[in-house]
Amino acid sequence: MATEEGVWHIPNEWAPLRSVVVGIGEGLGGPPDLAATYDPKTREHVLAGTFPDEREVAEELNGLSRLFARLGIEVHRPESLGFDQVFARDIALVIDSTFIVARMVENRQAEQEALGALLGDSALHAVYPPEAVRIEGGDVLVLDGALWVGTAASSDAACITTRTNQAAVDWLAATFPQRTVRAFELIKSATNPLRNVLHLDCCLTPLGGGHALFCPEGFVHPEDVDFLRAHFAGKYAEVTVDEMAGMQCNLFSINASQVISEERFERVNAVLRGWGYEVLTVPYHETAKMGGLLRCTTLPLRRGR
Repeated sequence: MATEEGVWHIPNEWAPLRSVVVGIGEGLGGPPDLAATYDPKTREHVLAGTFPDEREVAEELNGLSRLFARLGIEVHRPESLGFDQVFARDIALVIDSTFIVARMVENRQAEQEALGALLGDSALHAVYPPEAVRIEGGDVLVLDGALWVGTAASSDAACITTRTNQAAVDWLAATFPQRTVRAFELIKSATNPLRNVLHLDCCLTPLGGGHALFCPEGFVHPEDVDFLRAHFAGKYAEVTVDEMAGMQCNLFSINASQVISEERFERVNAVLRGWGYEVLTVPYHETAKMGGLLRCTTLPLRRGR
């Protein structure tokens, strides 16, 4: 993989995609033990006996990879380590030309072992946040001149769904002083998927045309919802709690005018097309059962140049 410090470049969420990592389904295995689940959506499907089949998840991820390849985008896949490596977004993140190795919830830290083979010698240029920082890529949205960060209160630190803390917000502000950093406190529940936002990208999607999708019920503070409504000034659509739990905010921008969405998201996709976006749809229904979707399974390395 020809990644190096000068190749990493993520200015925002919608600059034309050049290079991306896509997670893998191979090694997912069967349903985990209930005690080993780390989000309420997965827990719900384990209890219902509807946890996705490894082959179906692998094919969904492989299908997305093929779509990227057809679009001329460089695609990388992590080395299989024999366990769940579906959600590539959370093991690392790129902001501007900085590759950051995430400090993840303990249950998922083993996923980062694949980074060694993925990065090679480029690992020497990666940035590792301080030990007090807890940060995962799904909680960080990169906008022009800004970083929006999903957090949970310190009192929720014992909850398995708490992924990014205030220390991460402070560290990002110090590391990227040229950007305005804004935190959004998210609702959290270890058992109820309708009362949980695992990461910020599960309840908010900013788009390249100045639009956004978001779920008001995903945020703890009403003033954050007021901020989003004012910031996007009529160029937004609010999704329901059920739609949010079904991952209908977790989309992926190829560029400022093309968006990848799940083929069953009929209302959301119609909204996007009404705004003028070209919506490319893929089957991702099985992957959604594990609490993430298109943004969660991708780690963009380079956009724009």
